[in-house]
Amino acid sequence: MPSRSSARLAALTVAAVCSAASAVVLTSPAHADSVRIHDIQGTTRISPLAGQQVADVPGIVTATRAYGSSRGFWMQDPNPDDDPRTSEGVFVFTGSTPKVAVGDSVTVTGTVSEYVPGGTSSGNQSLTEITRPTVTTVSTGNPVPAPVVIDAKSVPSRYTPAGDTAANGSVNGLTLEPSTYALDYYESLEGMNVQVADARVVGRTDPYSELWVTVKPHEHRNRRSGTVYGSYDSQNTGRLQIQSLGATADFPKANVGDTLTGPTTGPLDFNQYGGYTLVASRLGTLRSGGLERETTRRQSGRELAVATYNVENLDPSDHTFDQHAAAIVNNLRSPDIVSLEEIQDDNGATDDGTVDASVTVNKLIDAIVAAGGPKYDWRSINPVNDQDGGEPGGNIRQVFLFNPARVSFVDRAGGDSTTAVGVTKVNGKAELTASPGRVDPANAAWKDSRKPLAGQFVFHGKTVFVIANHLVSKGGDQPLTAQYQPVTRSSEVQRHAQATAVNAFVKDILKVQKNADVLALGDMNDFEFSGTAKILEGDGELWSAIKSLPRSERYTYDYQGNEQVLDQILISPRIRRDGDFAYDSVHINSEFNDQTSDHDPQVLRFRP
Repeated sequence: MPSRSSARLAALTVAAVCSAASAVVLTSPAHADSVRIHDIQGTTRISPLAGQQVADVPGIVTATRAYGSSRGFWMQDPNPDDDPRTSEGVFVFTGSTPKVAVGDSVTVTGTVSEYVPGGTSSGNQSLTEITRPTVTTVSTGNPVPAPVVIDAKSVPSRYTPAGDTAANGSVNGLTLEPSTYALDYYESLEGMNVQVADARVVGRTDPYSELWVTVKPHEHRNRRSGTVYGSYDSQNTGRLQIQSLGATADFPKANVGDTLTGPTTGPLDFNQYGGYTLVASRLGTLRSGGLERETTRRQSGRELAVATYNVENLDPSDHTFDQHAAAIVNNLRSPDIVSLEEIQDDNGATDDGTVDASVTVNKLIDAIVAAGGPKYDWRSINPVNDQDGGEPGGNIRQVFLFNPARVSFVDRAGGDSTTAVGVTKVNGKAELTASPGRVDPANAAWKDSRKPLAGQFVFHGKTVFVIANHLVSKGGDQPLTAQYQPVTRSSEVQRHAQATAVNAFVKDILKVQKNADVLALGDMNDFEFSGTAKILEGDGELWSAIKSLPRSERYTYDYQGNEQVLDQILISPRIRRDGDFAYDSVHINSEFNDQTSDHDPQVLRFRP
């Protein structure tokens, strides 16, 4: 397989012997004879024989993995017990190309190990393996055990039990209840040959040749055939990641709404990039769902159209300028103001002290003109080198594009990377002390993160304040499939502090002018129902306008088959109270395998 995919996949199932830091600490090894696979897997997530030597464990080889550093094979007992909690399959880590073939009847002697993909600090569940194996082939050409069919009827509606409070919230020691909880059901099939059939794609094919399907066609389905993540209790139990044991060149290029028709069959693995994963030895045939990119309507003459768009680490070396420009002109219909996130400096990830982004921004502006759009003007503030997080050396920042034929920018000197913008009263109206200016940049909440950019605009004689944001990412949060339930979202601590600072600045504006038109928008890196959103909204100072859409249409991003909100436009009371606004999440990226960015842009139209 190509080196990039091999490197990614190599991290999925490496045995504990290769990474002592990732191994579960267990009792001293002891010898255990005459055991079968279900004895190894046991009735909890941790093998009762973990750390022990086992001898002559029988099984039929169901699949082999001969690439990357996680080489080995899966085997399954053709004579299962009658306990639905105990898996009959297990992965045998060889570390080199396995010398067995599918259909071989083998016996394996080795050490039972529990490996935590991503390391123990990730909070992930562990994968039960046999390591340091001695493999004996008994016979060849045997039938492979029939796959267990995973479908809407077999997967429970409840996602996971609560963890044991005496074990810091871990579910590892809990007895599996596969008829009650989805994660317990998948765990009871770990390593076994499984199958899904006619499964709808809910997470597009990514650069690592992975996609997500659902086995529950009606679970939180939206009109574009995705699966919406609408609360912390809506994890969507029918989602399952699909990889392939075949060449990446043969992996289907799927969009949301496509279908893998027929059976997709292979062992059920567990990895750090999505949890339970069907590693297919047989893939279904891709059938297109015909999904098309959306186009919003054009604003009227009296409507101000304001958009936010994360352009995903855009720098002059990228080949996406024409696609971004076409999206802004054709799909967003040339908004009057566009807040751009992840604009990199003029030499991208080269870390040589460059912070200016004039080449990057002007290249995009020229591409917009070439696509038939307006000649945008722009404003931004260069960050202090290497102080705003993101890709090292990239110096990402927010940028305002605006159409000078439709809207004016109020330039007021004094804004720089370290000076805080303030609010003053002039003739009874709120004014920014600097425009553009940065919001509270010395606040510890913005350490290694993007500082908000505030700007003052005038549209048809009316002042509009726009605050462009890119809050800290969700990196470091425990995954939905973590051993700790409910999961810990550690990134919220900093993001909540950032939201508090943004809300405080909006309060400053509204204290001076309670009917001011204020927009706080951007990549908030959190959901519309999250604590972050509640802090941004405060006591009514702001309101996340994506909540004006039906619940099934609230998404800007697709992560592991969960369509969710990360990008938001929050509006002040005057805009909301007037009610004359329209919100659109324009789905042009998140659902498509050939996406230009991983985020969908958002557009708000209103009359100041």
